[in-house]
Amino acid sequence: MWLLIPFRWINRRRHCFTVSKVVCVQQLHSSSTEFTNIHYDGLYPGHIPTTAVQKALLSIGSGVAALQNPYRHDMVAVLGETTGHLALIKLRDRMRNDPEGYAVLTERPRIRLSTLDLTKMASLPDGSFGREYLRFLEDNDVTPDSRADVKFVDNEELAYVMQRYREVHDLLHTLLGMPTNMLGEVAVKWFEAAQTGLPMCALGAVLGPLRLNASRLQSLFTSLGPWALQSGRRARCVLSIFYERRWEQSLEDLRLELNIEPPPVIPKAKKKT
Repeated sequence: MWLLIPFRWINRRRHCFTVSKVVCVQQLHSSSTEFTNIHYDGLYPGHIPTTAVQKALLSIGSGVAALQNPYRHDMVAVLGETTGHLALIKLRDRMRNDPEGYAVLTERPRIRLSTLDLTKMASLPDGSFGREYLRFLEDNDVTPDSRADVKFVDNEELAYVMQRYREVHDLLHTLLGMPTNMLGEVAVKWFEAAQTGLPMCALGAVLGPLRLNASRLQSLFTSLGPWALQSGRRARCVLSIFYERRWEQSLEDLRLELNIEPPPVIPKAKKKT
């Protein structure tokens, strides 16, 4: 569903917009090559400079769309970028102060199908992090390429931190043992809210339960929720892990290293159609 908010372009050179005409937020968030070329202003390819007022409008519009449909990853992405500046600074500093996190910031790895050796990961033994991550992708019919590129973060290094957070989301599902159904997504959001401090995650943690039925709410509040919050607070910074060098490590050992306990219950995954 298209979410419409009013604004118009007033300065093509600076790529700014103000309220006056009805245009789609989704059109702004297009990841086309044309957008990438037009809006490159020296910070990073695809960057779209926006004022505080414009960010507020985008955050409101994307927040409403994400609330209506939590699986609208494009709207969730815009909401995260336009509200997460202070949290991104704290996450960046945590990464800088961790040797492995500093290596991630320096080398800027990306988690995409083009950077993954799926054949090698498939050959890893059951229980290894790489094999279980690949199993998660297969069982839930998801791909790391579905994560949109950052556009609205006005700092190149912070933009990478946001991109890294976005691309390790599915790895967190693997670490936490959570499927991609609504209960699993909400549990991961509770973990992320406690771990990252991103307003988008906090909003998802608060509003996500509204979409759960009574039995799943009980499971969330009595077991999964407290476990996710406690794990998020206690765990090492999950953005400071060079996951690309951890595929052969056992999932159990990686959880122990990160101080993440296994889930008390595992929600049933969505059925494939």
